[in-house]
Order: sequence, then structure tokens, then C-alpha cells
Amino acid sequence: MAIFQLHICAAFLMGMILPSSALEDTFIAAVYEHAVILTGDTPRNVSRAEALELMNRNLDILEGAIKTAAQQGAHIIVTPEDALYGWVFTRETLYPYLENIPDPQVDWTPCNEPKRFGSNPIQGRLSCIAKENSIYVVANMGDKKPCNRSDPQCPSDGRYQYNTDVVYDTEGKFVARYHKFNLFMSEHQFDSPPEPELVTFNTTFGKFGLFTCFDILFHDPAVTLVRKLQVDTILFPTAWMNVLPHLTAVEFHSAWAMGMRVNVLASNTHRPSLSMTGSGIYAPDGSRAYHYDAESEKGHLLVAELDSHPSLSPTHPAPVNWSSYATTIKPVPKDGDFTGLIFFDEYTFSELAKEAGNLTVCQGALCCHLSYKMTEKQENEVYVLGAFDGLHEVEGNYYLQICTLLKCASADQQTCGQPVTTAHTRFDFFSLSGTFSTNYVFPEVLLSGVQLAPGEFQVLSDGQLVTHNGTSKPVLTVTLWGRWYEKDPPHPYILSGVP
Repeated sequence: MAIFQLHICAAFLMGMILPSSALEDTFIAAVYEHAVILTGDTPRNVSRAEALELMNRNLDILEGAIKTAAQQGAHIIVTPEDALYGWVFTRETLYPYLENIPDPQVDWTPCNEPKRFGSNPIQGRLSCIAKENSIYVVANMGDKKPCNRSDPQCPSDGRYQYNTDVVYDTEGKFVARYHKFNLFMSEHQFDSPPEPELVTFNTTFGKFGLFTCFDILFHDPAVTLVRKLQVDTILFPTAWMNVLPHLTAVEFHSAWAMGMRVNVLASNTHRPSLSMTGSGIYAPDGSRAYHYDAESEKGHLLVAELDSHPSLSPTHPAPVNWSSYATTIKPVPKDGDFTGLIFFDEYTFSELAKEAGNLTVCQGALCCHLSYKMTEKQENEVYVLGAFDGLHEVEGNYYLQICTLLKCASADQQTCGQPVTTAHTRFDFFSLSGTFSTNYVFPEVLLSGVQLAPGEFQVLSDGQLVTHNGTSKPVLTVTLWGRWYEKDPPHPYILSGVP
């Protein structure tokens, strides 16, 4: 109730401060995929001067992209996670790159008062870039906070080090700070805050929320920002390593936007040798612009228009009952099911033996149903329907329910689930559904060449993922990727269940 009253109050005050004519129905968004200049392939100790030199080299590139975006009318730009210095660090070697980032409530414009909180040249420069280009700038950097022995969680080096997103408005004012909560398995140089931070800020073109990379796979803060705090747009710096068939950046981040029915501005680092590429500007009804380039070493700027308040748009998707249609279908017992691995999880598969038909495959409480019609099917291409209902335990622990139609790597069934980037078989029609036990399901369609299919499929209110007119390119995978948050084990930093 207190949160609800707070938002009513904030909305009332915003209405008093800003005339209705100042509120904008749409805005221009930008994201930049940055080829980060790194310190090297192994961690090494450097001086503060050397650290600043590297960060400023990366900032030179980011500033050029920000200027270009502003010239194209962008209101806000998101830059990637680790964009200033990369990711090859220990706690000690990262330290020279860190600055003390205050709470935004201090009412600070670093460009105007660069020494107010000590020496913070990176914050000062980011603030000036935003101010000089009259654009909101979202950046990722490192924050340091001293702690003492009275704090039982204080690291042995006497400080917390946080993977941090910062936001500066069009005047260069510092308006938001977020400390990443769900650290990836190799982020030993950073600490997680004691609880997830719910960071939002309001503009004339919508309400924004922040989180970083691996956070998107978990309930907090990601789901809470959308469901409870009702943000319009998620700002998402990331250093995402693509994992086919279900977790490439453009595929999953666009699906998350559709499943959560919110805008997402996803800015990825660009390092094809580490499978890092894929940025996008995503709306609830599909991608507005995206970039996937596994070949070149160049960065890339995306600029596109979005609805400021997508929930008020006539194109906003209707609520979905993800199990409604699937529960009306009675599974028919059959022979020939087999198992295979996708990202170390054991799926139950059934082969699409005919060019058209109906198929069901079940695992645990989940039954997946597929109706389909292929065209131009190649004899050496095998497609399967797969189901997984279980706890994923590789780079993190999170519970999944997944229904997937996918192309196998070869005609050998043992290759089903392995990464595939090209296909030749098209589908004139498909309808995929599942008896999901969760309301959090993310619809993915990925085509040959690791390309999205905006406007070529739809999600019906009864939970069917369908296309009636085929897709523009051959299909790699069609997937309903479900997250059953209530069955996740406790977060390692907090011993409580899902709120």
C-alpha cells in the first residue's frame, strides 16, 4: 500500500511540475554495442594513471557514439557493461579503475562540481558528455565503498567493489545508481549488495528501471521493477556471451521484452571471439532495431523510436494465459522419444518425422504441443520438439520450463540441442504451446543466420506461439522459455524466498 501511495504521489507531483504538453508519447532510444579496448588477456596491476588512460580511450569511442545518437534525436542512450575497462580482473587489479559513486540523492552534477566527492574524473566526464549533448547517458563502471571489521560481510581488503550502472540527465545531473545483484560466476572482482536494489527514475518520456546482464534471468530486481514498480522501459547494460539455441542476446532479450510486456534497451559488448555480440531496442510487440555481428570487430549504434508508455499503446499485447490452450489437448502415448542435452540440461525430444502434423512431448509436469507444416524441408535436416522441466545448475541455479522446436546439428539425433547457426527448412505454419506452471514465459523465434523475426509471429491470449504465413528465413528454433521463479533455490546472498 505504501508503494502504491508513493507512486500516486509521484505521479501527482510530476503532473504539477510538468504541463501535459511536456509529456511525450514517444521517444527516440539509442544503444551502442562497443568493442571494448582491454587491458590484456590476463589480470595485471596498473597505476591509477594507467587505468584512467584506458578508460578515457574507451570513453573517446563512447562519446563519439553518444554525439551521433544525440544528432539523430535520441533522448537516451545505453552503453554496455564493462565498456570502460573490460572484464579481465582480480579484486586487486580492478581497484585502480574504481571511483566512489555517491547516492544520487546528493543532488550532484559532476560536470559542474568535479571535486565535490573527491577525485572522480570518469563520473565528471560522463556528466559533461550528457550535458554537452543534451541526452540521458547510461553507463557501467566500478564503485568502491570502504567497510570495517564490525561488518561481518566486509571483505578482507576492507572495501566493497560493485558492478555499477550510472545515469546522467540532459543537464549532466546524476540521477540513478544501480549495484548489480546477480553476479555472473566469473565476477569474483565484485561484491553483491546485501539485497537487490530497485532503481527507477522518471522523465517526460516515461519511467525507467535499471539492471545488469545476469540479473535478467532472476526475479529480483528484474521482475519486481516491471510488475510492482510498473516501469515503462528497462535500461540493460550487458556483457552477454551467446549460447545457442535459446540464450543468444538478441533472441532472449527481445523475448523478455515481449514476455514482460515492456520496452528493453539492451547494449552488449562486442567481442566475437568470446561470442559477445547482440544489442537491441525492443518493444513489447517486437524488435524495433537490433544488431548481431559475429564477424567484424567494430562497434555499432542503433537508434529507434519507442512508445513512452507502452502499456497505454493500442499495440500493447493482451495478457496471456500460458497454459490455457495446451491443457485442452490430451497427450497421446507414442514411441520414439529420446533424450538430449541443451546447455547441460537433459531434454525429452520427439522427432518431426513428417512434413506436417501434430506432436506432443512431456517431461515432468510440462507437456509441449506442436502443430506444424514444413516447406522446402531438406532431407539432411532434422527437427525435434523438446521439453524440459527442471532446475538448471550450470552458471547459476534457476528453475526452467521450456518447450522448443529446434533444428539438430546434423541428421544424427545425438546432435539435437547442439549450437546451429544456419538452416534451409521453412515452416508455413506452426503453433507451439505448453502446460506451464508459471506465468513468466518468453517467446523466442530465431531464424537462420541468428536473425530475429519481428512481425512474423504472434502470441495468442491462450498461450499459443503461432505463425500463419511462414517466416522470411528458415527456422533455427521456436521456443517458449519459461521461468518458474518460486522453485528457485535461495539466492546465495539472501536466505529468503521470492517476494
